[in-house]
Amino acid sequence: MDLLPIKRVLVSVSDKSGVVDFCKTLSGWGAEFISTGGTAKTLRDAGLAVKDISEHTGFPEMLDGRVKTLHPKVHGGLLARRDLKEHLHVAQQHGIGLIDMVIVNLYPFEQTVARPDVSPEDAIENIDIGGPSMVRSAAKNHEAVAVVTDPADYAALAAELKAGDGKLSLKTRKKLALRAFRMTSWYDHAIAEYLGHLDGEEPEFPRRRLVALHGAMELRYGENPHQGAGFYATGRHAAGLGALKQISGKELSYNNILDLDAAMRACAEISDEPYAIVIKHTNPCGAAAGGSIAEAFARSYDCDALSAFGGIVGLNRPFDLATAEQMLAGEKFLEAVVAPGFDEDAVEALVEKSKKKWRKSIRLVQAAPVHNARPPLEYRSVTGGMLTQHSDVRALAPLQTRVVTQKSPDERQMKELLFAWVLCKHYKSNAIVVTNHRALLGYGAGQTNRVDSTEHALTRAGERAKGAVLASDAFFPFPDSIEKAARAGIAAIIQPGGSVRDEDVVTACNQHGVAMVFTGMRHFRH
Repeated sequence: MDLLPIKRVLVSVSDKSGVVDFCKTLSGWGAEFISTGGTAKTLRDAGLAVKDISEHTGFPEMLDGRVKTLHPKVHGGLLARRDLKEHLHVAQQHGIGLIDMVIVNLYPFEQTVARPDVSPEDAIENIDIGGPSMVRSAAKNHEAVAVVTDPADYAALAAELKAGDGKLSLKTRKKLALRAFRMTSWYDHAIAEYLGHLDGEEPEFPRRRLVALHGAMELRYGENPHQGAGFYATGRHAAGLGALKQISGKELSYNNILDLDAAMRACAEISDEPYAIVIKHTNPCGAAAGGSIAEAFARSYDCDALSAFGGIVGLNRPFDLATAEQMLAGEKFLEAVVAPGFDEDAVEALVEKSKKKWRKSIRLVQAAPVHNARPPLEYRSVTGGMLTQHSDVRALAPLQTRVVTQKSPDERQMKELLFAWVLCKHYKSNAIVVTNHRALLGYGAGQTNRVDSTEHALTRAGERAKGAVLASDAFFPFPDSIEKAARAGIAAIIQPGGSVRDEDVVTACNQHGVAMVFTGMRHFRH
């Protein structure tokens, strides 16, 4: 049946927004209503005639409302096929009235478990059973039943009913069924995630796992303009970029999101002082701390001004007027800024009052990383599968380090080594960084051997490498990089250790008077 007249409607909603107006539209085409509890009262109070579900089934609601719609007169009316005489005969034989539309949305389980004070008992009571059952029955039989699960659909459906003389098309019913099944699968996933984390006993990597994605944002394009792209938030509660708020600028692209994430993650490493990052192709090309966030940004941009042109900036403090003025000074050009907040006068100075050509296009994004006690999982697609791992959020304390050379770093050098270490983890492997005075001087990343990365980092640092420190994301397999670092004037090195030639590497450091610290922890990033 292509066009379906809506004559009998079952309504049971937790979210009652818009339901009265929609039901009045249906009533105008002669629809009659069956309803439950609070929904029935809402419709009656609006002047609509409603039959209680218990009157329809001939069976009372029971068990504190747990059982009310789980009845053959409900599901038979939804599942009976109109094209099979046997189904229609059975329905008539047992007094089962056919139901043409179900308007259902479910108990607010996600909102309930989001409350910090929610008890397991409250959470369990907010698991809807009858609602998903009706939704699935109606969606399965969408050839003859329309299932409405989202108040946002009311207006479009009312318009179609008006244009179709009170009837809905099969195309629309199929779309509604698809949305309904997606909704129930999302709902079940939310319940499973809650129960899995309730006692912390679910395996970290269970045999089957669903990843819930919501809040689609259509992006300008993917990695290249010929590729379409979208961005979804993950988890029950949006966090990090999943809760981003774009203050101004052009639409975000796929690459923007990747770089904003890289900037936000890197900035999260340091919280006890203002810290700024400049990202290019997910690698930091600038990083520095400062007495203010404006000073930190200025130092960060100056680390490699050539590469910073067109970069993405991350700040661990709110974006203020002084920072805006630093961005406007000189011939800088920036694609985006991510920060935990934006002062109004700073945004006005940058976007409204400045004369820069890029002032209207720069994307200002408010977002802040959320740190959880349990490391969040990361997902990455490969051909035919999906990889998952814990995020690399393990912190390194000074007492976890081990000095392995005759010369020990002094207190200032040790702090500098730790600064370089947390920065190094945010580069593509093989990664080498050179820093001094809590600012990036040189970096080498994504090379196929560590010697090339070391040469790149030292070349960028130039004369500034004298007295600076160097960090490596993984062990040195040979002492050749140590020789280069020593000739450039590097004073101290931090690395994981663990090579079969560690002794040769340490010997080279001792010969050149370079201090070396082992961390026992690697930071590969592929």
